[in-house]
Amino acid sequence: MEFKKTESIYEQIAGSIQENILDEVWKEGDRIPSVRETAGKIQVNPNTVMRTYSLLQDEGIIFNKRGIGFFVANDAIQKSIDMKKQKFNQEMLPEFFKMIDKLHITFDELKSSYQDWKQQNN
Repeated sequence: MEFKKTESIYEQIAGSIQENILDEVWKEGDRIPSVRETAGKIQVNPNTVMRTYSLLQDEGIIFNKRGIGFFVANDAIQKSIDMKKQKFNQEMLPEFFKMIDKLHITFDELKSSYQDWKQQNN
C-alpha cells in the first residue's frame, strides 16, 4: 500500500478496508484479516492497524468477537458509503468546486464529462 502524505496512515488503511467492503471483497459477516496480518501485509506498526480497526468499530463498520477476530458488520456497506460521502463532501468537494469556478466549467460540461467517464469505466 502506498501512503499519501496528506492523510494519516490509519485513515488511509480504513479507506482501503472500506473499499474492500464496498467492492464486496469482504461481505457482511466475513472475518477480516487480523491486526497482525494486516500490519505485516502493508508493513506498518500493529498499533496503527489497531487504531484503524478501532475507528471502523466505532463507526459500526466492523465488530470484534473477542478471541476470534474482527468481522464486517451488518449494514457496513451503507455505513461506509455514509462515512466516505461525509469525508468527500468536507475534503474534496470544496477544492473541486473552487476549480470548477476558476475554470468556468458549466454543469452541462461537467455532466458530459461525467457521462463520458462513466461509459469508459463500466
